Amino acid sequence: MTRDAGLPEAGTLPVLDLTRFDGATRAAFLDEVRKAARGPGFFYLVGHGIDDALTQEVLELSRRFFSLPEKDKLAIQMINSPQFRGYNRAGLEHTRGKPDWREQIDIGAEREALALDPSSPPWARLQGPNQWPEALPEFKPTLLRYQAEVTRLAIRVLRVFAAALGQPEDVFEPIYKPAPHQLVKVIRYPGRDAGDGDQGVGAHKDSGFVTILLQDVAPGLQVEVGERWIDAPPKRGTFVVNIGEILELATNGVLRANVHRVVSPPAGTDRLSVAFFLGAQLDATVPVLTLPAELAAGARGLTQDPLNPLFREVGRNYLKSRLRSHPDVARRHHADLIDASAPQTEIASAY
Repeated sequence: MTRDAGLPEAGTLPVLDLTRFDGATRAAFLDEVRKAARGPGFFYLVGHGIDDALTQEVLELSRRFFSLPEKDKLAIQMINSPQFRGYNRAGLEHTRGKPDWREQIDIGAEREALALDPSSPPWARLQGPNQWPEALPEFKPTLLRYQAEVTRLAIRVLRVFAAALGQPEDVFEPIYKPAPHQLVKVIRYPGRDAGDGDQGVGAHKDSGFVTILLQDVAPGLQVEVGERWIDAPPKRGTFVVNIGEILELATNGVLRANVHRVVSPPAGTDRLSVAFFLGAQLDATVPVLTLPAELAAGARGLTQDPLNPLFREVGRNYLKSRLRSHPDVARRHHADLIDASAPQTEIASAY
């Protein structure tokens, strides 16, 4: 069997040290970034500067949240939020039309809802407040602090990708400043018997710039590389980083958002993770970068998936994903945006 591009001999994801971005080995580091991006599209990140005490506090509070009585979690159920914020029980989010077996809470940027009128673009409905559990008051300040820290990290990673593409490090600032799209998903995957299916979350791509994933201790994340799935088990002190669809759009497929999934853990166990998605402003349009000739020659074009079309209008892309992933919220709050002729199998993206 030939070795997969961008993968170490053992077939695991590469490990990259962010401290090298400003060091003497910067050029070699950027070459490794390009190889990882063109290969699996995923890598482990060390040297990221986020305190281990904060990540462990976030994981501990996340587990406490999921241990709350069901009534306390359902008090902030997502179906109450037109902005798709809050808690979902297992099976209420969909990927490729099939339910994902995970419970979760979605936390976006803590902003006031926009004043809407008939001329407002549909994506304007996505901005608004989060829902927070009253039974766990320390959850809000800790998760917002974590969101701020990981946003800074994600922007730094985005600057790394810009440099690796031969661009000014701030090339993407016009489409994410001053209000980037931020989403934290705190996720618990309950264990399942073998006969109950294994879709923790189905195969999908992420829709933003980059994703920064914090994993607890249980495995389950898998990345599609070539014709096989590569495991990405937790490594304490690291984040898993992957490319989103905005970078695919901006580079005409030189960088490509890669397919990944999570396999449910065995019965009697569970899996905990916290995913952060950095995106552009909702009113932005993704440009096409002018890349150096040697990189442009590797352009693969955009992914052609009739079940998940890509749009350069950022807000349109996010709204598409939210409507498809959360049909119950869509029916309650956004029935006017649902295409009645579209079959339910068009539910496509998990994010």
